[in-house]
Amino acid sequence: MAEKAILFDTSKCSGCKGCQAACKSWNNLPSPTALNADAPSFTGTYQNPPDLNGMTRLIMTFAEEQGGPKGIKWAFGRRACQHCADAPCVTICPAGALFVDEATGLVTTDDAKCISCRYCASACPFDVPRYAGERGVINKCTGCVDRVANGMAPACVTTCQPGALSFGDRDEMVALAEERAAVLRERGFEDAVAYGVDEVGGLHVIQVLKYGTAAHGQVVDPAVNPAVALTQIMKPVTGAVTGLTVAGLAAMFALGVGYKRDKRVYNVETGDTLDVETHEVLKHGDGQDTESIKEHILENLPRRKGGDHE
Repeated sequence: MAEKAILFDTSKCSGCKGCQAACKSWNNLPSPTALNADAPSFTGTYQNPPDLNGMTRLIMTFAEEQGGPKGIKWAFGRRACQHCADAPCVTICPAGALFVDEATGLVTTDDAKCISCRYCASACPFDVPRYAGERGVINKCTGCVDRVANGMAPACVTTCQPGALSFGDRDEMVALAEERAAVLRERGFEDAVAYGVDEVGGLHVIQVLKYGTAAHGQVVDPAVNPAVALTQIMKPVTGAVTGLTVAGLAAMFALGVGYKRDKRVYNVETGDTLDVETHEVLKHGDGQDTESIKEHILENLPRRKGGDHE
Protein backbone atom coordinates (compact mmCIF):
# COMPACT_ATOMS: atom_id res chain seq x y z
CA MET A 1 0.00 0.00 0.00
CA ALA A 2 1.33 3.45 -0.95
CA GLU A 3 1.62 6.23 1.62
CA LYS A 4 -1.74 7.86 2.24
CA ALA A 5 -2.77 11.41 3.05
CA ILE A 6 -5.84 13.46 3.92
CA LEU A 7 -6.39 16.53 1.72
CA PHE A 8 -8.23 19.51 3.26
CA ASP A 9 -9.27 22.25 0.84
CA THR A 10 -10.28 25.32 2.85
CA SER A 11 -11.78 26.94 -0.26
CA LYS A 12 -14.49 24.26 -0.30
CA CYS A 13 -15.10 24.06 3.46
CA SER A 14 -18.47 25.32 4.75
CA GLY A 15 -17.53 25.16 8.44
CA CYS A 16 -20.30 22.67 9.20
CA LYS A 17 -18.09 20.72 11.67
CA GLY A 18 -19.47 17.43 10.39
CA CYS A 19 -15.92 16.05 10.38
CA GLN A 20 -15.54 17.02 14.03
CA ALA A 21 -18.73 15.18 14.96
CA ALA A 22 -17.78 12.12 12.87
CA CYS A 23 -14.43 11.88 14.67
CA LYS A 24 -16.22 11.89 18.02
CA SER A 25 -18.69 9.28 16.87
CA TRP A 26 -16.21 6.80 15.36
CA ASN A 27 -13.80 7.00 18.28
CA ASN A 28 -16.44 6.94 21.03
CA LEU A 29 -15.29 10.24 22.47
CA PRO A 30 -17.66 12.18 24.76
CA SER A 31 -18.93 15.58 23.70
CA PRO A 32 -20.08 17.80 26.57
CA THR A 33 -22.93 20.16 25.77
CA ALA A 34 -21.68 23.65 26.53
CA LEU A 35 -21.24 26.99 24.83
CA ASN A 36 -17.61 27.60 23.94
CA ALA A 37 -16.21 25.41 26.69
CA ASP A 38 -18.50 26.52 29.55
CA ALA A 39 -18.38 30.23 28.73
CA PRO A 40 -21.29 31.97 30.51
CA SER A 41 -22.51 33.43 27.22
CA PHE A 42 -21.83 33.41 23.48
CA THR A 43 -18.27 34.60 22.86
CA GLY A 44 -18.68 35.64 19.24
CA THR A 45 -17.14 32.57 17.63
CA TYR A 46 -18.59 29.39 16.24
CA GLN A 47 -15.46 27.51 17.27
CA ASN A 48 -16.15 25.05 20.05
CA PRO A 49 -14.22 23.83 21.97
CA PRO A 50 -11.58 26.56 21.82
CA ASP A 51 -8.77 24.01 21.37
CA LEU A 52 -7.99 20.32 21.30
CA ASN A 53 -8.39 18.48 24.60
CA GLY A 54 -8.28 15.03 26.14
CA MET A 55 -11.52 14.01 24.48
CA THR A 56 -11.40 16.03 21.24
CA ARG A 57 -8.98 14.98 18.49
CA LEU A 58 -10.19 17.31 15.75
CA ILE A 59 -11.65 20.81 15.80
CA MET A 60 -12.56 23.26 13.08
CA THR A 61 -11.25 26.76 13.72
CA PHE A 62 -13.04 29.95 12.67
CA ALA A 63 -11.21 33.15 11.77
CA GLU A 64 -13.30 36.06 10.53
CA GLU A 65 -11.33 38.90 8.98
CA GLN A 66 -12.13 42.00 7.02
CA GLY A 67 -11.14 41.98 3.36
CA GLY A 68 -11.57 39.79 0.34
CA PRO A 69 -13.82 40.34 -2.68
CA LYS A 70 -16.97 40.23 -0.53
CA GLY A 71 -15.65 42.39 2.31
CA ILE A 72 -15.14 39.52 4.73
CA LYS A 73 -12.86 36.50 4.84
CA TRP A 74 -13.94 33.30 6.55
CA ALA A 75 -10.69 31.42 7.07
CA PHE A 76 -11.72 27.99 8.28
CA GLY A 77 -8.95 25.86 9.73
CA ARG A 78 -8.34 22.30 10.81
CA ARG A 79 -6.67 21.52 14.16
CA ALA A 80 -5.59 17.88 14.42
CA CYS A 81 -2.53 15.68 14.07
CA GLN A 82 -0.65 16.46 10.87
CA HIS A 83 0.92 12.97 10.68
CA CYS A 84 4.52 14.10 10.08
CA ALA A 85 6.83 11.89 8.04
CA ASP A 86 9.63 12.65 10.52
CA ALA A 87 7.30 12.59 13.51
CA PRO A 88 9.09 13.95 16.62
CA CYS A 89 6.39 12.48 18.87
CA VAL A 90 7.32 9.01 17.64
CA THR A 91 11.03 9.71 18.04
CA ILE A 92 10.73 10.91 21.62
CA CYS A 93 8.17 8.39 22.91
CA PRO A 94 10.07 6.04 25.27
CA ALA A 95 7.37 3.37 25.30
CA GLY A 96 6.48 2.96 21.63
CA ALA A 97 2.94 4.21 22.26
CA LEU A 98 3.16 6.37 19.15
CA PHE A 99 4.34 4.82 15.92
CA VAL A 100 4.12 5.20 12.16
CA ASP A 101 1.74 2.79 10.48
CA GLU A 102 3.94 1.09 7.88
CA ALA A 103 1.14 0.60 5.37
CA THR A 104 -0.03 4.23 5.27
CA GLY A 105 2.63 6.45 6.85
CA LEU A 106 0.03 7.77 9.30
CA VAL A 107 1.09 8.33 12.92
CA THR A 108 -1.10 6.24 15.17
CA THR A 109 -1.19 5.20 18.83
CA ASP A 110 -1.26 2.20 21.11
CA ASP A 111 -2.99 3.23 24.34
CA ALA A 112 -1.86 0.05 26.09
CA LYS A 113 1.77 1.21 25.87
CA CYS A 114 1.25 4.84 26.92
CA ILE A 115 2.99 5.64 30.23
CA SER A 116 1.56 9.17 30.48
CA CYS A 117 4.97 10.87 30.30
CA ARG A 118 3.57 13.45 27.82
CA TYR A 119 6.91 13.83 26.05
CA CYS A 120 5.04 13.72 22.74
CA ALA A 121 3.04 16.80 23.70
CA SER A 122 6.20 18.81 24.29
CA ALA A 123 7.84 17.52 21.10
CA CYS A 124 5.01 18.23 18.66
CA PRO A 125 5.66 21.36 16.53
CA PHE A 126 1.88 21.73 16.06
CA ASP A 127 0.92 21.46 19.75
CA VAL A 128 -1.47 18.60 19.07
CA PRO A 129 -1.29 15.66 21.54
CA ARG A 130 -3.48 16.18 24.59
CA TYR A 131 -3.54 14.22 27.83
CA ALA A 132 -6.79 12.41 28.51
CA GLY A 133 -6.61 12.41 32.28
CA GLU A 134 -9.76 10.37 32.73
CA ARG A 135 -8.22 7.60 30.61
CA GLY A 136 -4.60 8.19 31.61
CA VAL A 137 -3.29 8.26 28.04
CA ILE A 138 -2.35 10.72 25.31
CA ASN A 139 -5.19 11.51 22.91
CA LYS A 140 -4.72 12.46 19.24
CA CYS A 141 -5.94 11.63 15.74
CA THR A 142 -4.90 8.10 14.76
CA GLY A 143 -5.61 8.56 11.05
CA CYS A 144 -8.39 5.98 11.39
CA VAL A 145 -5.90 3.30 10.37
CA ASP A 146 -8.44 0.69 11.46
CA ARG A 147 -10.85 1.96 8.80
CA VAL A 148 -8.14 2.38 6.15
CA ALA A 149 -6.98 -1.20 6.67
CA ASN A 150 -10.50 -2.28 5.74
CA GLY A 151 -10.72 -0.21 2.57
CA MET A 152 -12.51 2.80 4.07
CA ALA A 153 -11.51 6.46 4.30
CA PRO A 154 -11.07 8.15 7.68
CA ALA A 155 -14.37 9.05 9.38
CA CYS A 156 -13.88 12.79 8.93
CA VAL A 157 -13.39 12.40 5.17
CA THR A 158 -16.39 10.14 4.72
CA THR A 159 -18.79 12.63 6.30
CA CYS A 160 -17.62 15.82 4.51
CA GLN A 161 -20.60 17.04 2.45
CA PRO A 162 -19.01 19.88 0.43
CA GLY A 163 -16.04 17.72 -0.60
CA ALA A 164 -13.46 19.75 1.30
CA LEU A 165 -11.83 16.54 2.51
CA SER A 166 -10.33 13.83 0.31
CA PHE A 167 -8.22 10.75 1.01
CA GLY A 168 -5.84 8.80 -1.17
CA ASP A 169 -2.23 8.21 -2.11
CA ARG A 170 -0.07 11.01 -0.76
CA ASP A 171 1.51 11.86 -4.12
CA GLU A 172 -1.93 12.26 -5.63
CA MET A 173 -3.15 14.46 -2.75
CA VAL A 174 -0.06 16.69 -3.04
CA ALA A 175 -0.60 17.11 -6.79
CA LEU A 176 -4.27 18.01 -6.29
CA ALA A 177 -3.40 20.52 -3.55
CA GLU A 178 -0.76 22.29 -5.62
CA GLU A 179 -3.08 22.41 -8.62
CA ARG A 180 -5.92 23.85 -6.56
CA ALA A 181 -3.66 26.46 -4.90
CA ALA A 182 -2.51 27.59 -8.34
CA VAL A 183 -6.13 27.98 -9.49
CA LEU A 184 -6.96 30.07 -6.41
CA ARG A 185 -3.99 32.34 -7.02
CA GLU A 186 -5.14 32.85 -10.60
CA ARG A 187 -8.53 33.88 -9.23
CA GLY A 188 -7.03 36.62 -7.10
CA PHE A 189 -6.27 34.79 -3.85
CA GLU A 190 -2.58 35.55 -4.04
CA ASP A 191 -1.74 34.05 -0.64
CA ALA A 192 -3.18 30.63 -1.47
CA VAL A 193 -0.71 27.85 -0.74
CA ALA A 194 -0.42 24.06 -0.56
CA TYR A 195 0.66 23.30 3.00
CA GLY A 196 2.29 20.10 4.24
CA VAL A 197 4.26 19.14 1.16
CA ASP A 198 7.68 19.56 2.80
CA GLU A 199 7.05 20.62 6.42
CA VAL A 200 8.63 18.29 9.04
CA GLY A 201 9.73 15.85 6.37
CA GLY A 202 6.35 16.04 4.64
CA LEU A 203 2.95 15.81 6.31
CA HIS A 204 0.21 13.29 5.68
CA VAL A 205 -2.43 15.97 6.03
CA ILE A 206 -2.08 18.22 3.00
CA GLN A 207 -4.00 21.50 3.08
CA VAL A 208 -5.04 24.08 0.53
CA LEU A 209 -4.95 27.32 2.53
CA LYS A 210 -6.94 29.89 0.58
CA TYR A 211 -5.80 32.95 2.55
CA GLY A 212 -2.31 31.81 3.45
CA THR A 213 -0.77 29.78 6.23
CA ALA A 214 -1.21 32.11 9.23
CA ALA A 215 -4.78 33.16 8.34
CA HIS A 216 -5.97 29.57 8.69
CA GLY A 217 -4.22 29.06 12.02
CA GLN A 218 -1.42 26.86 10.72
CA VAL A 219 2.18 27.02 11.92
CA VAL A 220 4.53 28.93 9.64
CA ASP A 221 7.84 27.04 9.29
CA PRO A 222 7.17 24.46 12.04
CA ALA A 223 10.33 23.53 13.95
CA VAL A 224 10.99 20.43 16.02
CA ASN A 225 11.71 20.97 19.71
CA PRO A 226 15.52 20.69 20.27
CA ALA A 227 14.81 18.36 23.19
CA VAL A 228 13.95 15.64 20.67
CA ALA A 229 17.46 15.72 19.17
CA LEU A 230 18.95 15.79 22.67
CA THR A 231 17.18 12.58 23.62
CA GLN A 232 18.67 10.88 20.58
CA ILE A 233 22.18 12.08 21.49
CA MET A 234 21.74 10.79 25.03
CA LYS A 235 20.52 7.34 24.00
CA PRO A 236 23.97 5.89 23.16
CA VAL A 237 25.44 7.58 26.24
CA THR A 238 22.84 6.17 28.58
CA GLY A 239 23.14 2.86 26.77
CA ALA A 240 26.90 2.79 27.42
CA VAL A 241 26.43 3.69 31.08
CA THR A 242 23.80 1.02 31.42
CA GLY A 243 26.16 -1.49 29.82
CA LEU A 244 28.94 -0.61 32.25
CA THR A 245 26.57 -0.88 35.18
CA VAL A 246 25.37 -4.31 34.08
CA ALA A 247 28.95 -5.45 33.50
CA GLY A 248 29.96 -4.24 36.97
CA LEU A 249 27.06 -6.03 38.61
CA ALA A 250 27.86 -9.17 36.67
CA ALA A 251 31.50 -9.00 37.86
CA MET A 252 30.41 -8.59 41.48
CA PHE A 253 28.06 -11.53 41.09
CA ALA A 254 30.88 -13.65 39.65
CA LEU A 255 33.14 -12.71 42.53
CA GLY A 256 30.43 -13.56 45.00
CA VAL A 257 29.71 -17.05 43.65
CA GLY A 258 30.66 -19.59 46.31
CA TYR A 259 31.59 -16.90 48.85
CA LYS A 260 30.69 -17.74 52.44
CA ARG A 261 31.84 -15.37 55.10
CA ASP A 262 32.84 -17.01 58.42
CA LYS A 263 30.75 -16.03 61.43
CA ARG A 264 33.14 -14.24 63.78
CA VAL A 265 33.02 -12.63 67.20
CA TYR A 266 35.49 -10.32 68.92
CA ASN A 267 36.57 -11.00 72.52
CA VAL A 268 37.22 -7.62 74.13
CA GLU A 269 39.19 -9.05 77.08
CA THR A 270 41.71 -11.08 75.08
CA GLY A 271 41.65 -9.09 71.85
CA ASP A 272 41.03 -12.33 69.95
CA THR A 273 38.74 -12.73 66.94
CA LEU A 274 37.07 -16.16 67.25
CA ASP A 275 35.12 -18.42 64.91
CA VAL A 276 31.63 -18.67 66.43
CA GLU A 277 31.20 -22.35 65.58
CA THR A 278 34.69 -23.78 66.26
CA HIS A 279 35.92 -21.15 68.78
CA GLU A 280 39.17 -21.14 66.84
CA VAL A 281 41.25 -17.99 67.25
CA LEU A 282 41.29 -16.43 63.80
CA LYS A 283 43.20 -13.31 64.70
CA HIS A 284 44.77 -11.77 67.82
CA GLY A 285 44.88 -8.04 68.36
CA ASP A 286 42.74 -5.17 67.06
CA GLY A 287 39.23 -6.32 66.32
CA GLN A 288 39.03 -4.03 63.28
CA ASP A 289 38.94 -6.09 60.12
CA THR A 290 41.87 -4.93 57.98
CA GLU A 291 41.13 -7.06 54.92
CA SER A 292 39.26 -5.52 52.01
CA ILE A 293 35.98 -6.90 50.75
CA LYS A 294 37.72 -8.08 47.60
CA GLU A 295 40.31 -9.96 49.66
CA HIS A 296 37.61 -11.66 51.69
CA ILE A 297 35.76 -12.63 48.50
CA LEU A 298 38.89 -14.01 46.84
CA GLU A 299 40.04 -15.94 49.88
CA ASN A 300 36.68 -17.69 50.14
CA LEU A 301 36.19 -18.54 46.48
CA PRO A 302 36.38 -22.23 45.49
CA ARG A 303 39.80 -23.15 44.11
CA ARG A 304 40.83 -25.16 41.09
CA LYS A 305 43.39 -27.91 41.37
CA GLY A 306 46.12 -25.53 40.21
CA GLY A 307 45.38 -23.25 43.11
CA ASP A 308 43.73 -20.50 41.06
CA HIS A 309 40.30 -19.18 41.89
CA GLU A 310 37.44 -20.36 39.73
